[in-house]
Amino acid sequence: MAPPNIRGSSSNRKAQLSVFTGYLVAAAGAAIGAALLIISLWQPQAVAGLRTMVSDAAAPIGQAGASARTGGKSFFDAIAGYYRAGSKNAALEQEMQIARVKLAEAEALKRENLRLKATIGLSAGEAKPVALARLIGSTSSSARRFAYISAGTADGVKPEMAVVSPMGLVGRVLEAGGHSSRVMLLTDSESMVPVRRAKDDVVAFAEGRADGSLRLRLINLGINPIRKGDVFVTSGAGGLFRPNVAVAVADVVTKDGAIARVISNPAATDYVSIEPVWQPDAVRMLRVQPASGKVGP
Repeated sequence: MAPPNIRGSSSNRKAQLSVFTGYLVAAAGAAIGAALLIISLWQPQAVAGLRTMVSDAAAPIGQAGASARTGGKSFFDAIAGYYRAGSKNAALEQEMQIARVKLAEAEALKRENLRLKATIGLSAGEAKPVALARLIGSTSSSARRFAYISAGTADGVKPEMAVVSPMGLVGRVLEAGGHSSRVMLLTDSESMVPVRRAKDDVVAFAEGRADGSLRLRLINLGINPIRKGDVFVTSGAGGLFRPNVAVAVADVVTKDGAIARVISNPAATDYVSIEPVWQPDAVRMLRVQPASGKVGP
């Protein structure tokens, strides 16, 4: 007969002892829990200290968890806010660029309307204009200074007629084509316009210079009464230009007059008015040649 397996019996005993111990611990825990439940129901104040101790012991763990949740939420909210702010800034930047373009267009349109109104307002002056035209080009680097306008004989334009902008006198028509004309500017070396000081009767001639300015030469020599900043207008002498049209402002006083700048700058002029000769009879009389008795060209 085989002997009993002592090793197997020892293992079974250990397993049985572990199960029994587990039952005892579970029973003891259940008993303690039941006792605490009965005590909490019978006298709640008796377990208040225990609850406080447990709560205090668990508070750091709960606080750490809450901080982690809050920090994580703030982190993700910050990232989301950054991307939202970036997209909003890009949209605002685009809107600002569009607004700048629209503002520039509106300002350009406003200035264009002002120039057109000023040009049309020339018709309310003393001389009724023959035509209104656009100044389409001018020379600026040669000794001869010419400009071209978009009106010609088809519009009633003739040589010697005055060309006036809203700022003042520009020049006179030199040659007239069918639909365009060439204008001699005030700054041309062959241009000479009778002028007077706007505030009194100091008279002079405004002669064109090759550098784009005018030379004011006094008719009555003596003490020079011209001062820097004096404004000169057409005097009406000679019959070509009607009186009181702005011509120049004195810049540098000289011995016999002054060097002046043109008030109506052709480079900054868009539209001009072509006015008839102020006194045609006077112009014809001045052009009669005594020797031949003929009218000059």
